[in-house]
Amino acid sequence: MTLLIPRRRRAPDAAGRPTYLILGAVTLLFLAPFYYMLVAASRPMSEMNVWPPPLLPGDDLWTNVLTAIRQQSIGLALVNSLLVSVTITVATVLFCTLAGYAFAKMRFRGRNVLFGITIGTMMIPTSLSVVPLYSIMADLGLAGTLPSVVLPSLVTAFGVFFMRQYLLQSVPDDLIKAARMDGATSLRTVWSIVLPIARPGMAVLGMLTFMTAWNDYFWPVITLNSTNPTVQVALNNLGSGYVPDTAVIMAGTLVGTLPVLVVFVLLGRQIVGGIIAGAVKG
Repeated sequence: MTLLIPRRRRAPDAAGRPTYLILGAVTLLFLAPFYYMLVAASRPMSEMNVWPPPLLPGDDLWTNVLTAIRQQSIGLALVNSLLVSVTITVATVLFCTLAGYAFAKMRFRGRNVLFGITIGTMMIPTSLSVVPLYSIMADLGLAGTLPSVVLPSLVTAFGVFFMRQYLLQSVPDDLIKAARMDGATSLRTVWSIVLPIARPGMAVLGMLTFMTAWNDYFWPVITLNSTNPTVQVALNNLGSGYVPDTAVIMAGTLVGTLPVLVVFVLLGRQIVGGIIAGAVKG
């Protein structure tokens, strides 16, 4: 007669505890600026200039937020930034996926040359294209409008390179050949085969693009004005005066940061899960 002796559970790996401690410390280090922004946004400016500075939130958060909204069109800026960021994200993900598929799986003359030129544009500083780009927008009558922010960012060289590398590894050539043998057109192949496989990469590119578009300051502050701003342009004009009001600036920054945090919280787990699912091969 065989006796079944239950196995004792292994104790937690002692070597892994320092890793979790280090990760926890790094997490607190990265969260510290956000917490202090909340503290600064909830107190009057006079209390933020004392030493040692306060470390707990105060009672003036709503007052400072209303002051920031009254000084600048924060509500309009949030709507404009949302429209610009969503439009740029959708267009970039779609166009860069199509271009990445063409460079990765399609054979045509001059493919390598065109891809090299695309990558080469990443080496050109953004400041060199500001004057001709603004001249083009002015000639089109778009200067000072949201389309002048959206149009230059509909496709990015980084997005094309990212999706090309992702599709090169994730989409088997045999799968593309089988679809063509079954009579599928290029668009049908992309819609039915490439896009489902490319979802994890598209999710990552979409998150990076949304963050970049939302935080973009250099080009919007040049082409837009205070009457039709994005969040970054509105924050630039906050707390103006001989002595900038730090509390009001931090309150406006807090309002402008919350949508990005919400998007990351809602989509972060899906992006990580999609990457893991895309890495598993049958």
